[in-house]
Amino acid sequence: MMWYDGGWSGWFFMAVFMVLFWALVIAGIVSLVRYLGGGRHGHQGGPPPSSSEPGWGSRRAEDLLAERFARGEIDEDEYKRRLAVLREHR
Repeated sequence: MMWYDGGWSGWFFMAVFMVLFWALVIAGIVSLVRYLGGGRHGHQGGPPPSSSEPGWGSRRAEDLLAERFARGEIDEDEYKRRLAVLREHR
């Protein structure tokens, strides 16, 4: 056997490259699935409220205000003041 060099280096590099190849294939598939299914993060289940329901806009405004408060964009006093204004004009 003239092609056999008596070492394990060829087998080692082949195994490493095979693992890297499959890791790239799997990462590509995961990326593709996430790209095609994107835009659904943070989506709440259920149908959106219909515009014929009374007060649907003010509930959405209160939800947005609560999200801003939770993210720390506004403080507690500002939250309470704006919430009172929204509920006053309902």
